[in-house]
Amino acid sequence: MHIRDARFLTSNTEVAKCPPATLPEYAFIGRSNVGKSSLINMLTARTGLAKTSSLPGKTQLINHFIINEQWYLVDLPGYGYARVSKESRAKWRKMIWAYLSKRENLTCVFVLIDSRLPPQPVDLEFISELGERGVPFVLAFTKADKQSTGKTQQNVDVFLAKMSETWDELPRWFITSASAREGRDAVLAFIEEVNGQMRETEGNA
Repeated sequence: MHIRDARFLTSNTEVAKCPPATLPEYAFIGRSNVGKSSLINMLTARTGLAKTSSLPGKTQLINHFIINEQWYLVDLPGYGYARVSKESRAKWRKMIWAYLSKRENLTCVFVLIDSRLPPQPVDLEFISELGERGVPFVLAFTKADKQSTGKTQQNVDVFLAKMSETWDELPRWFITSASAREGRDAVLAFIEEVNGQMRETEGNA
């Protein structure tokens, strides 16, 4: 997939105020400071499209971007640790799950996992809740450039083995690095594949 155009549309806190649900939508979410904004900028090849920060919890809204006028990319607030109050975290959680549960054109959620770390309970709990609610998702392991290829694969294998304890079928997954542009082609090819399947389904309807 060639990204010809990527532009910001809107930010809000309510599902009802999101753009018209007429295009496939892919949401990106992960634990705070997982490298989400950097990954979005790498995928779209647009420096600064998603705002990056060294401080966890920078993203606090549902941010919509339109890609090639064909699909939406959504930057969601992070979960887990952030330097905000419990009240703010509770508000974010309510907003996130309202979006994930009610957004009718949500096609897939990319759950970002820090490839340098052992399985984190907060990630496993979030993934489990996605499964319970029937929200389709894939995994994107981030920051692969921060360690050797072997160490990254080892950590990925450990994470997937942990998931296998409670999941009968594992989701698709990708290894990514924003700085090395690793995983870009694979992620965009997946999105293009799913979009093609949706067009074919609509054409046969």
